[in-house]
Amino acid sequence: MARARLGAAEREALGRLVGSPKLEILPLAGVLPQLTALAAGETLSVTASPSKGLEASLDMAEAMRRDGFGVAVHLAARMVADRAHLDRLLERMEAAGLDRAFVVGGDASPPGAYPDALSLLRAMADRGHHLVEIGIGCHPQGHPAISDDALLAALAEKAPFADYMTTQLCFDASALSAWIAARRRDGLSLPVDIGLPGAIDVPRLLRISLRIGVTDAARFVTKQGGLLTRLLRPGGYRPDRLLHELAPTLADPAAGVRGLHLFTFNQVEQTAAWRRRFLAAIG
Repeated sequence: MARARLGAAEREALGRLVGSPKLEILPLAGVLPQLTALAAGETLSVTASPSKGLEASLDMAEAMRRDGFGVAVHLAARMVADRAHLDRLLERMEAAGLDRAFVVGGDASPPGAYPDALSLLRAMADRGHHLVEIGIGCHPQGHPAISDDALLAALAEKAPFADYMTTQLCFDASALSAWIAARRRDGLSLPVDIGLPGAIDVPRLLRISLRIGVTDAARFVTKQGGLLTRLLRPGGYRPDRLLHELAPTLADPAAGVRGLHLFTFNQVEQTAAWRRRFLAAIG
């Protein structure tokens, strides 16, 4: 790592954000024992799988909460069948002490009563809820099926219901920084968490892809088109270079970067080990 290229403010920002990221977890058996590699109280984010249902996400989130972790539960709008289902989900979350949610549109087809994240956010606001923090997604590198104008219009409509936004999985530092700067010029002040891959190796990623099902895996790869080409290299992928390229934006108060969202693909131990090495290297 080119430590000399980082200024004091950039090193401080990298240390703070890499030291306390939100770690995204897939709701699959076998991941819970890996969480011993993390410190108690760290924040996890449990995704939603159309093939497993939102209840599987809540099962895992409840177990993580009992182990002392902070947990944000993904609520995929298209997977919520109707108002009664929404009531059950929120009541179960409240009973379990789960007070953070990340609301996305999701991929379930056909959808239930809520075809997109905005419709679910409105339903939650009309109903009332116990949640203290709600996140929404944003797409600095676009979406294969939605125009950039439509994405920005939807983001503006969702923002009043949210406390922060998290970017899609990104690999292009310049595109990320330019998008964030443009949104600040537009007047969007919502804090942003930057979505980055953790430390990933291909064989384990492929095994996980088989476990989440071909349909779910195909949807993910379609939306993250640059992922496989970056992973198909000796030793897998590490986000070190991307983080160094992002350091000026992370350190810029005007950018409003609140945190990092690391996609672990359930390679938690590997991501935790990489994080320790990275923090030691930047001092």
